[in-house]
Amino acid sequence: MPEETTTASREKGSTISRVMEIIEAVAKAERPLSPADLSYELNIPKPSMHRLLNQLEADGYLQTSMRGLILPGNRLHGIALGILYSSRFKAVRQAILTQLTEQIGETCGIAIPNGTDMIYYDRVQTEWPLQIHLQVGSHTPTWCTASGKLYLSSLPKERRLTIINKLPLGQYTRNTITDPKALETELLGIKNTRVGTDNEEFADGMVACAVPILDSKGKLFACLFTHGPVIRKSLPELLDYVPLLTSAAEELGRLIDDPDNSISQLVRE
Repeated sequence: MPEETTTASREKGSTISRVMEIIEAVAKAERPLSPADLSYELNIPKPSMHRLLNQLEADGYLQTSMRGLILPGNRLHGIALGILYSSRFKAVRQAILTQLTEQIGETCGIAIPNGTDMIYYDRVQTEWPLQIHLQVGSHTPTWCTASGKLYLSSLPKERRLTIINKLPLGQYTRNTITDPKALETELLGIKNTRVGTDNEEFADGMVACAVPILDSKGKLFACLFTHGPVIRKSLPELLDYVPLLTSAAEELGRLIDDPDNSISQLVRE
């Protein structure tokens, strides 16, 4: 093989390896990283790092925050969710949700945090003719949904307050909390009970509650929720099922920490 071909192949392989290392580092980071952080951590020269980051951002795999920090982009989130959704754990997850939906009599599902949104990740619909239907993959706001408020309540105080003060806090219904101080008070209550609630705050006529799905370290990975029309169940009636939700969330949490689940780390971060 000619020397030029060998060199080109080696450089191409090195570039691919560096790209994957960058994606892995961003996905696993406990906090958003700067280009300098990544350059130091991965031992990649700064000029090369900036070139690779620019390409990954242009392709939608990464994105840069207003502070210049690197975050997962939409395509990276899509890959992670796609892998998890099609994994061999789907059957077990669906079985848990199906049983829960039958016990409660209302739609049950899983929502995953995605920045200032929640992704409607999976669900099993109730068989009632009247039901609230949201497509899997839908993005819902954090400040007026049961899962979103539960997620916000789990964050450290300083980070939570920073996010609250930057959220648009748009009013979806007459009950939507749009004042940052009132929202923080609501979140402190949820932090104590570990049960998120939505009292017709996202959609008129719909109530919901959610409990956390935790990993073995006690970190919130996702939220397990149930919702339904208020003419069928009031919020207090829905809250009667929290013990069932909590038990199902523990089962789902054990799936996350299964040592054979090779993609759980990617999605967890």
